[in-house]
Amino acid sequence: MPAFGGRWRQEDPVLERYFKGHKAAITSVDFSPNSKQLATASWDTFLMLWNLKPQARAYRYVGHKDVVTSVQFSPHGNLLASASRDRTIRLWIPDKRGKSSEFKAHTGPVRSVNFSADGQFLVTASEDKSIKVWNMHRQRFLYSLYRHTHWVRCAKFSPDGRLIVSCSEDKTIKIWDTTNKQCVNNFSDSVGFANFVDFNPNGTCIASAGSDHTVKIWDIRVNKLLQHYQVHSCAVNCLSFHPSGNYLITASSDGSLKILDLLEGRLIYTLQGHTGPVFTVSFSKGGELFASGGADTQVLLWRSNFDELHCKDLNKRNLKRLHFDSQPHLLDIYPRTPHPHERKVETVEINPKLEVIDLQLSSPPVVDVLSFDSTTTVSILEQRLTLTEDKLKDCLENQHKLFGAIQQKS
Repeated sequence: MPAFGGRWRQEDPVLERYFKGHKAAITSVDFSPNSKQLATASWDTFLMLWNLKPQARAYRYVGHKDVVTSVQFSPHGNLLASASRDRTIRLWIPDKRGKSSEFKAHTGPVRSVNFSADGQFLVTASEDKSIKVWNMHRQRFLYSLYRHTHWVRCAKFSPDGRLIVSCSEDKTIKIWDTTNKQCVNNFSDSVGFANFVDFNPNGTCIASAGSDHTVKIWDIRVNKLLQHYQVHSCAVNCLSFHPSGNYLITASSDGSLKILDLLEGRLIYTLQGHTGPVFTVSFSKGGELFASGGADTQVLLWRSNFDELHCKDLNKRNLKRLHFDSQPHLLDIYPRTPHPHERKVETVEINPKLEVIDLQLSSPPVVDVLSFDSTTTVSILEQRLTLTEDKLKDCLENQHKLFGAIQQKS
């Protein structure tokens, strides 16, 4: 593994495996809570579920009718949520049957899905300019949030579930209170818009991935820009916090991944594994792995190797501090004063493409899972949200006729 700017060290990240199975660009990746599986979404309209054991069977879930834009495991790992340009959200059971339920309420392509930390709610963002929140226990629509004036690219719950952060092509990032359903804060930009936004693990800060090539970190308690990184040469498409909160990884259309040390406020690694734009990146729940995907249709699996010793202790500390009434901690405030990062800094570049290395190429047997189970049960939910009473009656009559025809045939 070559490393420019210094010899490769044991604590440097390393590319472990890559997965091939999608036929088009990868849009989203997410690890299962136990880090034994990886879910991926693609422009090819499919979800794929990869088992991280070598040569274990992979599943391709067939159900969406257009690009799948986002995928996420529920906190308990028993559900998989996906969003698509076909204007639907699907909930899948991540097994060999892949049974799914379909949700229809958005009137435009859906760009993101995100579970609350307790798994009780799902938030979705759409090009219809709305954010919608769903109850997962009853699998029903709860409410919409309207204040954005252009497509909403992403929406995420805070770790304690009290807030939602959203970003839009209207060049704003908004913070919403889930109790009173009001917009309680607004960050605006005059240059570009955020493609992706997320809370840090203890919920005190948000990070945005900008179309203007920047990464910004805001402290939402004092409404201040804490850090402003200009380390990419093209749009930043995605980012992921390490569970410790000390590191941030970013994915960009310049073809690279960057790892930022937030405590020191500097770029520490540039990773060059992909060919073409990188659209998605995500740490595993323990931070020991991260995965990335992009236009080259490949999913790369990396081993982090940094900060592993302290991660579990920091996770415990963060879990205890998921409430706003907790006293601020010194490490909550990345560096003590806001400062931009434009200068050249000493950094390590890792480029596995430059040398032949013994990687596990994972092209496991792929099983196609067709999702037909959801159409009847979910049609009631779809109708409740999108059809008039007359159309509902017509639809139910057609269903009775269809069931009658099936019974006659059998």
